[in-house]
Amino acid sequence: MGARWRLLLKPSLADFLFLSMLAWLLLAGEQGGHKLLLDGDTGWHIRTGEYILDHGKVPSQDLFSFSRPGAPWYAWEWLADVVYALLFRAWGLKGVVLLGGVQIALFAALLFRYIMWRGANGLVAMAVGMLAVGASTLHYLARPHLYTLVLLVASLWLLERDRRRPTRAVWWLIPLTGLWTNLHGGFLALIACLGVLAAASALESVWLGVRDPRQWIGSRRYLLLTIGCAAATLANPYGWNLHRHLAEYLRSDWIRGAIQEFQSPSFRHENILQYEVLLFAGLLAAASLLRRRQVTEAAWILFWAHQSLASVRHVPIYVAVAAPLVASEVTSWCEQAFARLDRRSVLSILNRIGADIGAGFRWASLWPAVVVLGFLWVDYPIRWPRDFPEVMFPIPMIERHKEEITSLRLLTSDQWADYLLYRFYPHQKVYIDGRSDFYGSRLGEEYLRVWHGRHDWERILERNGFELALIPAEWPLGSLLKQDPRWRLLDDDGKALLFKRLKANEQAAGQLSKNLPAGSKKPPGD
Repeated sequence: MGARWRLLLKPSLADFLFLSMLAWLLLAGEQGGHKLLLDGDTGWHIRTGEYILDHGKVPSQDLFSFSRPGAPWYAWEWLADVVYALLFRAWGLKGVVLLGGVQIALFAALLFRYIMWRGANGLVAMAVGMLAVGASTLHYLARPHLYTLVLLVASLWLLERDRRRPTRAVWWLIPLTGLWTNLHGGFLALIACLGVLAAASALESVWLGVRDPRQWIGSRRYLLLTIGCAAATLANPYGWNLHRHLAEYLRSDWIRGAIQEFQSPSFRHENILQYEVLLFAGLLAAASLLRRRQVTEAAWILFWAHQSLASVRHVPIYVAVAAPLVASEVTSWCEQAFARLDRRSVLSILNRIGADIGAGFRWASLWPAVVVLGFLWVDYPIRWPRDFPEVMFPIPMIERHKEEITSLRLLTSDQWADYLLYRFYPHQKVYIDGRSDFYGSRLGEEYLRVWHGRHDWERILERNGFELALIPAEWPLGSLLKQDPRWRLLDDDGKALLFKRLKANEQAAGQLSKNLPAGSKKPPGD
């Protein structure tokens, strides 16, 4: 007991990694922790959680729109929303941002520990791990998907431990999957990994001619585990209807064509270039694993490589799956190469240093928890957010015109609508917000046609009865409204435009004033 307590009080390298990641997320750059709030979806997640706390039930109908009032809605991240609402009520946006920072730092620390547990050289683990952390930054936002990053790494680690030495602990994945289902739809990633594992285990026994009867036992074990975890996903407020809804959502051609995170990655940003390195390394590692008849690991890499190339939202999942396998393979290649070198050579010395580093990742102390709890009660030196970042949302303009915004039917972008729901719900209803699975293709395409000022934009505005338009300055619709006598520009700060629709008498007066001679204040003859 004494040795265990000493470890709990002795900081490890994993602790330093966790704390350095947390400091980077909350302190680095001009925005600090504000950058975790660059996605407005966090706003309606908070308000959904508050609705659940106030009414004691998970919503089954829309709460936020005037375009589909009362329509069926699946709040399938309801439990994460409740957590956000509890933190928001206790500590404001500070609590939400701190949770996001802790989840990202925990993801990085768990991933490093998992990599080291698989036997990777410390220096190799640092190189691969930092590439993995960098490639995942595109999803470093205070949103429910962060639960998936943490839970997926923990689940894969538990599966790997069970494959080396089967224990009853692996069956904890069944209740964990039930919990995960109510936190984020990423639980499907675990079901996919389990399905691949069960199928690959059987393939190793049949196609590769493996005679070990334990291999068949393993295949049946993981098939039963897959079935158990899949059954646990039914433990949600919507039952099997949630699965039907998710299947329709993920199959939607409109979603894949219109929503950026469902599209293929664009290799123009630093984090995607880091993913590219891991992608090529993963393909090489998969070939090496297949040569050694490790079908499961190779299949995991190839499956998620394909998924990540089809949709950029799967890049962090590919990273979580592939990075430990890539690091192990690179370590094996290095050891084979270094075995022929003199022990006094620089590379051999670096190899031994890397092997020694691994010991520092074998435990975790209480210090990260102490620091996180301290952040809850102490504001210094972090600039905790009091609102969403102005670099993304037109907050000053909203403040200047909040009475009109909350009282008139408003057209705005889906991101800004998320923020308005955060600020003014239940008084504010919106046309469309970030819940793309709820609005569907008809409203989504209509919204895009308005955005781009297509041929029927006037008819859409008329039909929806819009009285106010708060739109980004780069929208083509802005130029059209400036030329339309039925709309008046109220405010322009270079980033956002605010237009108000004139009433019939105001339109007539405006048209009359245009016809007056220059310098005249009254109609001729008065």
